[in-house]
Amino acid sequence: MKFECDKSLLSAAIDGVSRAITNRAAIPVLEGIYLKAEGFQLTLTGYDMEMGITTNIECNVQVPGETVLEAKLFGSMVSRMPSGTVSVELNNEGMAIISGGVAEFEIPAMNASDYPSLPNTAAENTMTIPTSMMRELIEKTIYAVAVEDKKPAHTGELFVIEPGRLTVVALDGYRLAIIKRDVECTRDIRIIIPAKTLQELLKIIGGPDEPVKIDANRRYVVFTTNGYTIMSRLIEGEFLNYESVIPKESRTKVVIDCKSFIDTLERASLIITDRLKNPLRINFAPDKVTVRCQTPLGKVVDEFTPESMEGDSMEIGFNNRYLLDALRYSKCEKLRLEINGPLSPVKVLPVEGEDFIYLVLPVRFKNEG
Repeated sequence: MKFECDKSLLSAAIDGVSRAITNRAAIPVLEGIYLKAEGFQLTLTGYDMEMGITTNIECNVQVPGETVLEAKLFGSMVSRMPSGTVSVELNNEGMAIISGGVAEFEIPAMNASDYPSLPNTAAENTMTIPTSMMRELIEKTIYAVAVEDKKPAHTGELFVIEPGRLTVVALDGYRLAIIKRDVECTRDIRIIIPAKTLQELLKIIGGPDEPVKIDANRRYVVFTTNGYTIMSRLIEGEFLNYESVIPKESRTKVVIDCKSFIDTLERASLIITDRLKNPLRINFAPDKVTVRCQTPLGKVVDEFTPESMEGDSMEIGFNNRYLLDALRYSKCEKLRLEINGPLSPVKVLPVEGEDFIYLVLPVRFKNEG
């Protein structure tokens, strides 16, 4: 095998497919990138048995062939080459000679026949949406995915695809994020996509107008965008019936300026650490919202004026990070909070409509009164 290609193209492709590679794979060959050179293109693949990423780039193939090169080392070498053309050649001793300018490396190559084939997913065309929408769907929900896998289904995001509507849901037992968008789709399906797949997709997708094609069935999802194909196994299991936990009524409705609320919460959070935790005690009243907190580091009282308020005054305890996440990721100037009681989940919504719903569980105070 021998090929030459543009250094920047090759470096970007290595970086993209490496997102599917784990450093401590059970099979050593999976720590490498599979390379196949034929015709006028080079195909690169990264795979960890759960997610696979593939891309093609133009190259001058002098001797067609295939090999596997250790991803981290290969990527570091190519990225540090001078700009211009990089040449990769496999010699008879099973070594890969990588050269660019006057620099030349020689590293062991792994046997391509040992590299597992990506599964034939048989995923069916489901929908195509703009990158800008895909990015928004992930960014406004991914923070609420469960990190631990006590219930594996909650370590991913639920995509409910139905005629004319896409709903994306994430939850971790303390907060819930739901976003809905009108889309054109070809089928009706509910799938749970691993959070890791969505996080890596975010890093690969291109400009805002670039389309993201989504194919899916009950076992796999395949994203095609920006010259990459990302294949992922889905998470099996039952996702929580999220609609049943959303409060239908509210005793208090508060409209707040997001920046004012975030600034207040961030100041109050200065005395909270991972070791010294305590909930924020937030009192909602028509003329002001007061935030209090006390930890061994100190005591804080802060306040700001709400835009408007209807209903009863109420005091609620919150985990500072969970509430801050909901406010920050909404990316709204103003938000509506619907509160039904000190121990009922608080709904965080746009001022008008329900394009998204964030649910934050309150914290019960240890020493009431």
